[in-house]
Amino acid sequence: MAPDPHAKASMTDWLAVLAGALGALLATLDTSIVNSALPTIQGEIGATGTEGTWMSTGYLVSEIVIIPLTAWLTRLLGLRTLLLGTVVMFSLFSALCGLSSGLTMLILGRVGQGFFGGALIPTAQTIVRTRLPESQQPLGMSLFGLIVIMGPLVGPVLGGWLTETVSWRWCFFLNMPVTVALVTLLLLGLKHEPARPELLARADWAGIFGLTLFLSSLTVVLEEGQRDRWFDSNLICWLTATTILGFVTLMLSQLTVADPVVKLRLLLNRSYASVIIMVVAVGSGLYGLTYLLPQFLANIAGYNAEQSGRVLVLSGIPAFLLMPILPRLLGRVDLRIMVTIGLLCFGGACMLNIGLTSQENGSAFVASQLLTGTGMLMAMMPLNQASVGAVGREFAADAAGLYSMARNLGGSSGIAILGIFIDRRTEFHADTIRASLDANSPLVQSRVAGMAASFMQNGTDAAYARMQALSQLAAQIHIQALVMTYSDCFYLSGAMLLGIIPLVALLRPPPRRARPAQGGR
Repeated sequence: MAPDPHAKASMTDWLAVLAGALGALLATLDTSIVNSALPTIQGEIGATGTEGTWMSTGYLVSEIVIIPLTAWLTRLLGLRTLLLGTVVMFSLFSALCGLSSGLTMLILGRVGQGFFGGALIPTAQTIVRTRLPESQQPLGMSLFGLIVIMGPLVGPVLGGWLTETVSWRWCFFLNMPVTVALVTLLLLGLKHEPARPELLARADWAGIFGLTLFLSSLTVVLEEGQRDRWFDSNLICWLTATTILGFVTLMLSQLTVADPVVKLRLLLNRSYASVIIMVVAVGSGLYGLTYLLPQFLANIAGYNAEQSGRVLVLSGIPAFLLMPILPRLLGRVDLRIMVTIGLLCFGGACMLNIGLTSQENGSAFVASQLLTGTGMLMAMMPLNQASVGAVGREFAADAAGLYSMARNLGGSSGIAILGIFIDRRTEFHADTIRASLDANSPLVQSRVAGMAASFMQNGTDAAYARMQALSQLAAQIHIQALVMTYSDCFYLSGAMLLGIIPLVALLRPPPRRARPAQGGR
């Protein structure tokens, strides 16, 4: 029975919500916690840079496959059984990662982490939707949204700190005590539901196969395509064909099966479809910035991963400041106004970074990071609420799965697009700068002569000093081209976020049946 919209959630309900939030935090944190530790891990296990990227790619591939299947698995196993199983397995694969002595073992552990951790994200949103009355759902959605935002931001900082002070293995061992607390909360907050094995007999196996093939292949193409030079690689070509095959199989399943495993027909709802499009864009912006900003700080300002992480975490400050009042805003302010304000802040923050110079350091991003945090919070929180409010309660789990899948796909595609853009625009700007320099101009000659003289003071002969000077000039051209490219990337991200604002008009505000509560008891 659906909860009375005027009722107050019980302590058991809030324990369930807290369990879901803690599970989502584990999953989102482990998405990025190893990024700052990758160089150290690669050195200890003897992996190359390309091999090391599969520690992140393996996690993302398995996570994005399980997310849309979570609703069906919940109906099959029952929510508590599913969550207890996934949490225990997530903990075991975390231990496997921490104990790994080689690359294969570590990648296997990361794939297992992603597969079982992925189910923790949409189930957290489902618990909020099904366990809290409508008057308290803004508070629950605020908690969920805060965790989804903070996980990718805190992960690199925490991973860098653990690597520097203890060991990279604690990036994984840290999950063990958290899962003990999570299992306790699940046992206290959720009731056992009987499994429904009869669902296996009439399961949409073609849809499951097509979905798995489509999402796994697409994620690898997006993550690895830039490194492998896209269609110059036979692997990327085959995976692209596999992606198309999986998509066609999934679509045929949608048309021929009465109860498909993933209910894409929810996208026929204009309000829900607009939420999904905006979530793809915001996810692209969120993950794109967590990729782009460290690139700038590392390549231009010379920051290490931990220093870059401190700058990224600045965007989390508005989340903690706004958290006490956000549930009230969600209940009283039209969510379309909040999403518009959020997109304006997020897009405006990107535009603040388009005038970068090669002399910038982390302090130049303080204002834009604070504005970014405000924008993400103001946009993501109402979108969380709108995603489940646009469909009936019986489809809450399916809507949550599609929502989480859209956010992850947006992140992967955003990073892939930025990777292509950075390579192409850096080459373009470098060629433009070189074309504008006349080797015979007095200014260029004077600059080269000055640098050569500096090298000669250190005992270098004239010919070698001139070669060093020309090499340094080329490096400066590359740096300036990179700075211009990063500015272009921020402009592109800002334009995309501002460009989707008209879709806000399609959002449907949830019915106001009760005044928002200030909290649970």
